[in-house]
Amino acid sequence: MYRKLTGFVLATMLAALLAACDKPQQPALQAAPAAQTFTLKLAETWGPNYPIFGDTTKQLAAMVDRMSGGRLKITIDSSNKHKAPFGVFDMVKAGQYDIGHSASYYWKGKDPDTLYFTNMPFSMTAPEQLAWFYHGGGMQLMEKVYARHGLLSFPGGNTGGQMGGWFRKEINSTDDLQGLKMRIPGFAGEVLARLGAKPTNIPPGELYTALERNTIDALEWVGPALDLRMGFHKIAPYYYTGWHEPSAELQFLVNKKSWDSLPPDLQEILRVAMRAAASDMYALAYHENAVNWVKMQQEFPAIQVRTFPKEVLTALKNANDELLAEFAAADPLAREIIDSQAEYLAQARAWTSISDQAYLNSMRDLQD
Repeated sequence: MYRKLTGFVLATMLAALLAACDKPQQPALQAAPAAQTFTLKLAETWGPNYPIFGDTTKQLAAMVDRMSGGRLKITIDSSNKHKAPFGVFDMVKAGQYDIGHSASYYWKGKDPDTLYFTNMPFSMTAPEQLAWFYHGGGMQLMEKVYARHGLLSFPGGNTGGQMGGWFRKEINSTDDLQGLKMRIPGFAGEVLARLGAKPTNIPPGELYTALERNTIDALEWVGPALDLRMGFHKIAPYYYTGWHEPSAELQFLVNKKSWDSLPPDLQEILRVAMRAAASDMYALAYHENAVNWVKMQQEFPAIQVRTFPKEVLTALKNANDELLAEFAAADPLAREIIDSQAEYLAQARAWTSISDQAYLNSMRDLQD
C-alpha cells in the first residue's frame, strides 16, 4: 500500500512539473523604480546662521524635503562660502546656483526695473505690498522683468516697516544731507543722491566696520530685530524712523532652467514652500522687532530716537516724485510698474486708513 501511494504522489508531482514547463514563462517580479530625487543649490546674500533671513532659507529647505518625501532637497551656501553677497543674481542667472535669497533692489545696476520689487520710498506697507503682489498684478510685472534674464522671482519674506537709519549727528535740515556718506540701497539711495548725499551699498557683514572706520557717516539696515545685535548704537546714537522702506520684501530668485527641470508636483511644492517660508519670516520679523524695541528702550537709554523734520521729509518726497517721473518717462515697463503701484496704493491706503489707522487712532485717543 505504501509503495502504491508513494508512486502515486511521485507521478502526480511529475505531471504537475511537466504541465508547468509547457506554460509560457512569467517574468520575475521587479521592485518599483525609486522615485527620482532632485537637489537644488541655494546662495544667500547673508552670512551663516544670520537671524530671521537665514531662518527663512533653512525653513524652506526643511519644508520641501518633508513635503516631497525626500525627493526635493535644497542645499544652502551662505556668503562666507560663495564669497559674493551681491553676486547672487549673476550666479543664479549663470546656473552656478539654482536659487538665490536676496533683495531685488540690489540688482539696479543690472536692470533698473528690479528696483521696484523690494519696496519704494513713501509706498506700501507690508500687507498692502503683499496684496499687490498676489492679487494686484505685482507678480505678473515681476515676471516680465526677470524673464529677460532667464529668471523667476518670488516674494522671499518681508521685514515689515524699516527704520530710517543710524546717524552720528542729528539731521535738522537738508543742509545736513550734503556730502553725507550713507549705506542705503535701492531707490532711496537715488533720492538721497538728488539731495546731495553720497549713498553706497555695503554687504551686511561689513556694515559695522564701515561705520566704525568712518567709511560711512550713517547707515540703514532693517530695524530693532537685526540692528541691535549689530551694535550700531555704539557708534551712531541717533536712530531715525523710516520713510524709505515702509516694508521690504526679500526675494527667492530661481533659475528658469532649474525650475523647468522639476516635475510639476515638485514645482508646486517649491512654490508653496517659498510662500509659506516668506509668510513666516514676516511674522518672525514683526515679533523680533517688538521684542528688541522694548529691549532698546530698557537697556540702552543712550539711543536717541528721532523723526526727520518735515522740511527734510518734504524734500525727500519731492525728489522721489521727480525721480519716479523720470524713470517712468525713460522706460515703458518702468512706467507700467510705477503706475500699477501708485494705483494700488491709492486703493489699499483708503482701506488701511479706515481700518488699521482709524483703530490705532482710536486706541491712542483712549489713552490721552
